[in-house]
Amino acid sequence: MNYFVFDIETIPDVESGRRLYGLHELDDDEVAQAMQLQRREENGSDFLRLSLQKIVCISVLLRQNDQLKVWSLGEPGDSEASIVQRFFAGLQRFTPTLISWNGSGFDLPVLSYRALLHGVDAAVFWDQGEDNKDFRYNNYISRYHQRHTDLMDLLSLYQSRAAVPLEHMATLLGFPGKLGMSGQEVWPAWQRGDIDAIRAYCETDVMNTWLVFLRFQQLRGHFDATRVQHEEAMLKMHLAQSAHPTWQAFLTAWNASSAGSI
Repeated sequence: MNYFVFDIETIPDVESGRRLYGLHELDDDEVAQAMQLQRREENGSDFLRLSLQKIVCISVLLRQNDQLKVWSLGEPGDSEASIVQRFFAGLQRFTPTLISWNGSGFDLPVLSYRALLHGVDAAVFWDQGEDNKDFRYNNYISRYHQRHTDLMDLLSLYQSRAAVPLEHMATLLGFPGKLGMSGQEVWPAWQRGDIDAIRAYCETDVMNTWLVFLRFQQLRGHFDATRVQHEEAMLKMHLAQSAHPTWQAFLTAWNASSAGSI
């Protein structure tokens, strides 16, 4: 077992927005608003192009052998280049099975654009058999390979109209879902300097994703009910050993749900 669950949080890349749209006289908030307006005029949505999303947090859950660990890469003040490099270095070190919710549609393209921008080495991620022959028929790039499991994409049977948000699926299964924040609140939190809240929010997403993945493993016959209960108990124990208020809130909300209890 070598699973690497991940999630990213992003803000508008105002530096690139200034350069791209000639907004040199505006402050960061004004640039972000102008970028969203430009995008709305282009296609009716203010959701920015993935190339203009700056990564401010990457949270991961590593499940390997008898180890389970949840954390956000780097320190709160680290540069985007540093945390993106840490992510791809983790693939180099562990060659894990990546687990995500909408990772193919959002997280991995953003990571690739930002790695390109910063000159990051992501050779293992992009290997399709040129360096490691095992990657020819099972790599991180192909939609239908198993080295990256995008749960949202797979459970919807690759049909966008059947896709659901992570919070929706996690809540249906009796898990806590999102606590304290939503994706729309990341930019205001960043402007306030509240990176700790962003990291905590991102970490709850990877825990929800892992819990949904365990049920998916049971769905396809890879785990039986006893194994799922064991894995859920391990995560509960991990949460109980932490004094972090967000993790305690996650555990409390989980324990309050009969569907999520073990």
